[in-house]
Amino acid sequence: MEYQDIFAIQNSQEFEQKALDVFRYQFEHNTVYRSFCDLLYKHPSDIKSIEDIPFLPIDFFKSHEVISSQKETQAIFTSSGTTGSIVSKHYVKDLSIYETSFHKGFTQDYGDIKDYVILALLPSYLERNGSSLVYMVDKLIKASHHDDSGFYLDDHLALSKKLKELDASGQKVLLIGVSFALLDIIEKYTFTLKNTIIMETGGMKGKRKELIRQELHAILKEGFGVSTIHSEYGMTELLSQAYSKGNGLFTTPPWMRVLTRDTEDPLCILSSLKTGGLNIIDLANIHSCSFIATQDLGSVHTDGSFTVIGRFDDSDIRGCNLMAL
Repeated sequence: MEYQDIFAIQNSQEFEQKALDVFRYQFEHNTVYRSFCDLLYKHPSDIKSIEDIPFLPIDFFKSHEVISSQKETQAIFTSSGTTGSIVSKHYVKDLSIYETSFHKGFTQDYGDIKDYVILALLPSYLERNGSSLVYMVDKLIKASHHDDSGFYLDDHLALSKKLKELDASGQKVLLIGVSFALLDIIEKYTFTLKNTIIMETGGMKGKRKELIRQELHAILKEGFGVSTIHSEYGMTELLSQAYSKGNGLFTTPPWMRVLTRDTEDPLCILSSLKTGGLNIIDLANIHSCSFIATQDLGSVHTDGSFTVIGRFDDSDIRGCNLMAL
């Protein structure tokens, strides 16, 4: 199945039609997803709208090879996990789809990447292999074409100096960091930033006590001297990201949509503003599964934006952009 037209979607009608096309394709070509649909007695003839589509529980990426293509695997992205835990594996058949997705998604929300110096503070991700976030940020750093763009591991002093120097010069800067590392740096240094976006990717990685997003953002705003904190919502099992420019309200690119499901009846899709489990349609997942039932709790607004309020109690905390309640 061709994927190029996925990134040409311009309205809700085009999205729905493409989502139904992708569902039929994955029903036929993804044996894991087909078996799941068969267990639910769901056949393409039963599916009239995206609300009818079965959403594959995200844990299947831990126990199965979720693929819709026999093409050679170009990369395997893995989730972070505690020692001995089972991690999710996303078998990526075409890295160019992922690259198109995150480049177009970033441009939609933030404009030309070349306008920014990208500084990355992602120590826990850099210290392991298979991080889709590190892959994305590395490509964005290269695409920025700024000599000052780059990763920082533990050298908070060098990062502090660079951040203050760039901000004072009027250069637009994006500092993207895992939550605990952003907290670490503002405990050592103080900032008053005027030209810098601070973007958290969530996750304390066992380094600190988990905080609700509002509390985390309040601390980061004060420490960096900024009025808002941005957030990135992504995960190993997805090839697209949603971004928040403040207040924890995320927006998606045109090829991605979020729905909420009843926590007691997974097949029941809820109306807007009701809290439930988050189901994600990511059409960039053309070669794996585009219909994912996550372990995240949240609500979706009438305009398609969404908020994340926590995780199911029995789900493991791992490397996506979430604050546990």
